[in-house]
Amino acid sequence: MSRPYRRPGAAYAVPRPRGPVALRLADNEGQSPPGIDPSLARYPDASPLQADLAARYGVAPEQVVVTAGADDALGRAFTALVPPRGAVVLAEPTFSMLRRFAEAADRRVASVPWRDGPFPVAEVVRQARAVDADAVALVSPNNPTGAVASPADLIALHEALPDTWLWVDAAYGEFARTDLTPIALRLPRAVVFRTLSKAWGLAGLRVGFAMGPVAAIAALRAVGGPYPCSTPSLRLARQVVGDDTAMTATVEAVARGRERLSRTLTELGAEPAPSQANFVLARFGSPSRASWVADALAGLGLAVRAFPTVADLDDALRITVPPSLDAQDRLDEALRTALAPQALLFDVDGVLIDTTASYDAAIVATASELGVTLSSGNIAERRARGDANNDWVVCQQLLASRGVVRPLDVVRDAFEAHMDGGLWRRERALPILRALPEGLPLALVTGRPRRDLERTLQHLDLTDRFAVSVCMGDAPAKPSPQPVVRALEELGVQRAWMLGDTPDDVVAARQAGVVPLAVAPNGTAPASVDALWRAGAARVAADAVQALQGALPWIR
Repeated sequence: MSRPYRRPGAAYAVPRPRGPVALRLADNEGQSPPGIDPSLARYPDASPLQADLAARYGVAPEQVVVTAGADDALGRAFTALVPPRGAVVLAEPTFSMLRRFAEAADRRVASVPWRDGPFPVAEVVRQARAVDADAVALVSPNNPTGAVASPADLIALHEALPDTWLWVDAAYGEFARTDLTPIALRLPRAVVFRTLSKAWGLAGLRVGFAMGPVAAIAALRAVGGPYPCSTPSLRLARQVVGDDTAMTATVEAVARGRERLSRTLTELGAEPAPSQANFVLARFGSPSRASWVADALAGLGLAVRAFPTVADLDDALRITVPPSLDAQDRLDEALRTALAPQALLFDVDGVLIDTTASYDAAIVATASELGVTLSSGNIAERRARGDANNDWVVCQQLLASRGVVRPLDVVRDAFEAHMDGGLWRRERALPILRALPEGLPLALVTGRPRRDLERTLQHLDLTDRFAVSVCMGDAPAKPSPQPVVRALEELGVQRAWMLGDTPDDVVAARQAGVVPLAVAPNGTAPASVDALWRAGAARVAADAVQALQGALPWIR
């Protein structure tokens, strides 16, 4: 015998007169401000959209409830259709909010593994019987794996568990080769949850809906707020649902991009799972490699989903497939840059060479000569603000901030006199110079004058170590990407990583499509470290050796 619906009562509704209304005085609504659409002063009415959706899916309007996204409807289901301390079976990993909703509602969760492959029907049935489950939640295509259940799986579950609700989360249903919705709507104890956030591209509207038996939908309606979606959201939802053209084009573009992304990931040594969603779950063999790829992509301005605290997903990334070809091209190139760089680029000062006793000392000595006392902290603070690629200019600006204004040529001449007077001999190579990898061309991208750079490289016996040097005057100063672009052109490559120690280095690398790694020695002021992160560094390490050693093992 089927379990009864858990019905907390009827949905909220205000009694209305049966005849026409000329003046609405029942809802305590206000008056819209001047110039604002007067309809926004009224509480929204979802019934027209529910009627449109009912017609689209071939059900009665009372079998549809519009909610604030599909997750709103799913959250309601735990309250409306599962009794207190009742149980729901999840095939995991799956949509993480399902477990959260269950815990928030004090409902039990029984889990069945579904990492990939066919839906585990037999195990779900066994588990559902073992815990006397009130519902089985089935996400297909599954998030985050992209795996799908078949119509036969759904029917088998329904036949084996006649007293158990089947919740079919079809948020990604438009992307699947077979949508389970028509089959589910023919089953007397199945509820379908859908959204306009994915294929329709309207996540910001927060419009979703559930469909199913009248009594079940009434129960969902009863446990939710009476006006979950705004009037503008409902209006726009009706507009797009009435025309499939854009949605269909998106689905087709994503399908092509999904295949391309899977090929690229395979070529780069990852393991993409088969997917029928608008994303690909790729496994990278280890949590550290997955972490590197996520960080490198972030350094190039691409955000992907990592799962560092999920045991069976900590080696994986979920990558959404963008519909546009330009975005797909950018994603492809970013993945190749992260895992198959063709060169390494370096800023010089603070990365390869310790300049605290040379360039920093020259700034302090120049300022002192002009009557101003500066510290290394003052210099670091100024560099952290960016646009500080030229130490002559940094010195001039620090002087000006203390009321001493001097022409740049005066500051430059004093600065260079101190350097030429012997400070340049105090420069020493940092440990990274003993750990540079073999097999990748190396280049320098620095704000130094070429004369100063060549003198230092000769002094440290590094003249032949770098294939290309881009110096002051060769291109606009960083944070312009032009010095980085010129280095790539002279090396004859397209993909590279760059190590720097200032926000200027990070910004220049990112804008040139190069993975930016940043160096912030121990003791660096927190504000300076934060400035590197805010500029967009993929990673910030205590020294260049640490930065490279954390990434080099993952070069394909």
